[in-house]
Amino acid sequence: MLSAAYRSRLTVVLVGARNPSNIGAAARAMQDFGFHDLRIVNDYAAPFEAAQLEDSQLTVKSAVGAASVMAEARRFSNLAEAVADCTLVAGTTAIGERDIRQDVVSLQQAAPRVLGELQKDGPRVALLFGSEKTGLTKEQLSYCSLLTTIPMFAPEAARHLSMNLGQAVAVCLYELTREGFEGAKELPVLHEAAATAEDRERLTQLLLDVLHATGYSRRFPANASEPLVRQLALQLGESHREAMTWMGVLKQVLWREQQGVG
Repeated sequence: MLSAAYRSRLTVVLVGARNPSNIGAAARAMQDFGFHDLRIVNDYAAPFEAAQLEDSQLTVKSAVGAASVMAEARRFSNLAEAVADCTLVAGTTAIGERDIRQDVVSLQQAAPRVLGELQKDGPRVALLFGSEKTGLTKEQLSYCSLLTTIPMFAPEAARHLSMNLGQAVAVCLYELTREGFEGAKELPVLHEAAATAEDRERLTQLLLDVLHATGYSRRFPANASEPLVRQLALQLGESHREAMTWMGVLKQVLWREQQGVG
């Protein structure tokens, strides 16, 4: 389980992000998976400031619920400063036509190494994402000690595969937290009483009554035998609530048949 302390050591770095909505979507993904350290590397402050402004005014749906991430986000003028305190820098890249001289591993392969580094005392890990248009450049990739890619379907006519920035951040963070994390919302456990033999027998008799009232048992007697209908009742009502629901439906059908309502 990825604790809050471990998650606090992960830094998401967006290099050259141009669209404020994409920055907001990345922040939303971080908030959803319990990460908070967002750093923006951009020569121009405009996209970052616009994302913060729009988030504070609640006009960007992509950043809903991520106000704290955006408020604490920092902008750097160069990549070296943004990752200076990190011991592992992992860069994300699409497999395109560029000549990449470093080894690239799938996200599934990279995740254990990232998690192992996060679970040490002290080290920080930076997860880098490039701009929406060009991704990480060769120079930016040279800062990385680990390169990873998200496996994607490649149509025959596709020249360059890429994923929306916010989606890419979400996929990577999900892979890191898929084994569970501290503070995750637990799935509700539904405790239901099982259907009793009496429930199933009442359901069987109602089914038989409906089959008789609708004329089905006369037209298809082989399909309406009591043993077969009893087996069907076993499948319909596994819980007491389900059995009672089906009985309510069948009673309504039977009533309409008896009243001659078409």
